[in-house]
Amino acid sequence: MFYELEPSNYSSNWTAQQEEEEDALSALDKDWSDTPEERLTRTGHSVVAVILGFIMVFGFLNNAVVLVLFCRFKTLRTPVNLLLLNISVSDMLVCVFGTSLSFAASVRGRWLVGRRGCMWYGFVNSCFGIVSLISLVVLSYERYSTLTVYNKQAPDYRKPLLAVGGSWLYSLLWTLPPLLGWSSYGLEGAGTSCSVTWTSKTLQSHSYIICLFIFCLGIPVLVMVYCYGRLLYAVKQVGRFRKTAARRREYHILFMVITTVVCYLVCWMPYGVVAMTATFGRPGLVTPVLSVVPSLLAKSSTVFNPIIYILMNKQFYRCFLILFHCKQSSHENGHSMPSRTTVIQLNRRLCSNTVTGNVPTSIRLNNEYSTPVSERTNPPQITPNSQLTTF
Repeated sequence: MFYELEPSNYSSNWTAQQEEEEDALSALDKDWSDTPEERLTRTGHSVVAVILGFIMVFGFLNNAVVLVLFCRFKTLRTPVNLLLLNISVSDMLVCVFGTSLSFAASVRGRWLVGRRGCMWYGFVNSCFGIVSLISLVVLSYERYSTLTVYNKQAPDYRKPLLAVGGSWLYSLLWTLPPLLGWSSYGLEGAGTSCSVTWTSKTLQSHSYIICLFIFCLGIPVLVMVYCYGRLLYAVKQVGRFRKTAARRREYHILFMVITTVVCYLVCWMPYGVVAMTATFGRPGLVTPVLSVVPSLLAKSSTVFNPIIYILMNKQFYRCFLILFHCKQSSHENGHSMPSRTTVIQLNRRLCSNTVTGNVPTSIRLNNEYSTPVSERTNPPQITPNSQLTTF
């Protein structure tokens, strides 16, 4: 008798528990409203929809081109380029799973997929966005270390693969908590997109937003500025020995550094500032229009990232021209294009006459900042305290 009743009791308890969970979710759904406190006009929603449509289409196409290049040309499958691939994949996923929903909501003038859809949108948008941000920071460090540390060993894919996996784990570490009770995801701005509930005044929400701002925006910006600053300083050191070529290279890298940092700050800092203002400022200080503009700037990074980080890379740019038949490949299959690398070893005694330990500083100029052909065929004279190797 006891064993006959046990399955039924277990089944009834499980059913009751499921009903309680469904009642709790339905109560949350009833409390959740898809109508924001302030709305944009019909014209405002139309303008936002046009901009989002542009971002969605061109962000997807630009990153799709990067994936095609990576698959088409074997010479691009280098360890550092795995980070560029990771950025393109995350940006493309944002366009597919995030921007498309906010575009549809802007066309209709309201959020369309309810509370659970809002939570999904907030989670994936935040997750893919942080993956892209962290990958950009790791890329800045890789560019700096690759340029300033010379290593003759074969390409090592382990570190880039660990960096790619680490960027996703780091992103999940900061985007899963709102789903588990530390803050939450909800409507933002004009009610056509979702993110962390910046306007919540609870202690949990404030603590989460402060941590998110520090570890996912503040520290990454400082690391990027430091790495690119050191990279530019290294190139200036090279310019002491090779005035003509190094000066051109210095201007090219200076343009790349300024463009990279400015685009990063323009796309993400306004969103961070508005989010912090909405969190700690007085209610109503952030209007719908004021909140929509930073959100659009952050989403626009999916369009600009491939242009800045791919087309400013000479190796990718040559493959891009070959892919669209703007330039003939040096090989029939278009898979092999020799890269040019210059290594200049500077002795620290150039900076000080009384150094007891001679520790050379190596500055590597890889194929992104390659040496002109004329200088490779006619290398300049090098002083005894410096060593030039070209290959």
